Amino acid sequence: MAEQPENQPISDEERATWVREQFQKANKFLAENGVLFDSVITEESRYLMPYLAVWKIRAMDSKRYWVISGDLPSDYTSVDNAKDAKDVLRHFAMHWQLKAENLINAEGADDTQKAFGALLINRAESLFAMQNAPDLWN
Repeated sequence: MAEQPENQPISDEERATWVREQFQKANKFLAENGVLFDSVITEESRYLMPYLAVWKIRAMDSKRYWVISGDLPSDYTSVDNAKDAKDVLRHFAMHWQLKAENLINAEGADDTQKAFGALLINRAESLFAMQNAPDLWN
């Protein structure tokens, strides 16, 4: 995942720009998957700049979803699959490991599919480590 130079403070403007970009990325991903955004439940959303943003959103049809964006593939799931942002990281870590295994081992998988599978494994391992880092959740 992209690295922020050590000891370089992040300005409020940089943080706001990054959060806005991640929100736009997540909203575009949802729209491409037929989910129309209504509102964000900000008190349950989390941001770990520059790595990831986890959004809890309410769709126009009143369904609720967790959406992840950042320096990783965007993805979403029903709120029924994870109780909070930390649990969402665990959910996607496991989901991406399985997806990667299927991509890499699929009969006739091309280099692009195998590369995406390797990316999913890398990001899944990072998500798992983040959800297990107590200092991120206190």
